[in-house]
Amino acid sequence: MKGRDQAKVDALRFLLGEIKNLEITKYPPSSFDKLGTSEGQVPPSLTNEDVISVVQKQVRTHKESIEMFEKGGRSDLVDREQAQLAILQSYLPAQMSPEEIRNKTEEIRKNNPEADFGTMMKLAMQELRGRADGAVVSRLLKSIITS
Repeated sequence: MKGRDQAKVDALRFLLGEIKNLEITKYPPSSFDKLGTSEGQVPPSLTNEDVISVVQKQVRTHKESIEMFEKGGRSDLVDREQAQLAILQSYLPAQMSPEEIRNKTEEIRKNNPEADFGTMMKLAMQELRGRADGAVVSRLLKSIITS
């Protein structure tokens, strides 16, 4: 805020709001009283995976917004969304390269030759969650299965 970086302030405020919404959804305040938190117990909190999933959801939302604004010819909004997207992506774990994803998916296919696409996708996303985009994993798995 002191640096007057409005794009960063907006992106982080919205992200914090979404994280708080998930926390309320996952652990409603009324359930804390039933758990006996007033007796010194600490209420449960979100995990790192929960927070990363919120950031990933926000990244997807910004990418979709950029596409829509480009179709609508709103370059001013495209620039704002791209700035916020870059900020959010800096909070995600390092993404794997397509080569690394391909190697992992080929390994999963080799270890599970009888598995169908859905099963392989589930196994791949369990292993690659947070480090690879699901669309890229899906595309690579489909190419491996058909070849």
